[in-house]
Amino acid sequence: MQFEEESLSRKIIHELKYKSRERAGKVLAEWTTDHLDFKDEKPDLLVSVPLHSKKLKERGYNQLHLFTETLSKFYEIPYSHDVMKRNHYSKAQALKDKEHRLATENTFSITQKISGKHILLIDDVFTTGNTISSIAWEILKAGDNKVSVLVMAMDE
Repeated sequence: MQFEEESLSRKIIHELKYKSRERAGKVLAEWTTDHLDFKDEKPDLLVSVPLHSKKLKERGYNQLHLFTETLSKFYEIPYSHDVMKRNHYSKAQALKDKEHRLATENTFSITQKISGKHILLIDDVFTTGNTISSIAWEILKAGDNKVSVLVMAMDE
């Protein structure tokens, strides 16, 4: 989906993230299963982008958890919400200016040993790619891992 101004995808994801409509994640995941075929490249583990503990407490849930769990059940792929940790509290990428979007060094850390795995990294909106690349880099550094990416929408 394209994450354009006034688009349906933007409205759905904003409802999911900011209006306590966590169930929208399940609906989006069910829609995704109609369009996603792993063929012979089925991942070993699903990992969603973590929220900082302060933001998780503010929001009450991570908007990616139900999405990830629904995909996990459908494809019979395990998931973990604890593999990655966000080290710093910050506002959403979409709310940052361009300079601050690029500052992602040491934003994430891996919390457990993972080696020799194909990880599907899941995020809601691909804005600059910095969040995804920061997490992917940590996973790749951790061992002989492969990283694939799934996002709900692209912001151009």
